[in-house]
Amino acid sequence: MTTYYFVAASEKFLTVEEPLEEILKERMRNYKENNKEIDFWLLKNPSFLQTAKFNDLNKKIPSPPAVVLSTDKKFITFLKLRLEFVAVGEFECPNAEIIDPFKVE
Repeated sequence: MTTYYFVAASEKFLTVEEPLEEILKERMRNYKENNKEIDFWLLKNPSFLQTAKFNDLNKKIPSPPAVVLSTDKKFITFLKLRLEFVAVGEFECPNAEIIDPFKVE
């Protein structure tokens, strides 16, 4: 079982209003230089937000939502501090409600 961590906000906030693209490009460059496998993904309208576990969180995020999903808790903590106006969460997968963490609506 894998634990995934995420920051969530509206797609517009993450992709237009914040310099997220620059942050992710820099992190990808660093991973490439250090031969590290990518452990983060930008997902637009991820289906896991529709599960009962995230029902309250999903209600707070303007539609359509987007998330940065990662297996690296420290990176998600960094993003939360850097972006400020995002929700955070975590889940283990696979589970009864979430079989594919990358599935989008």
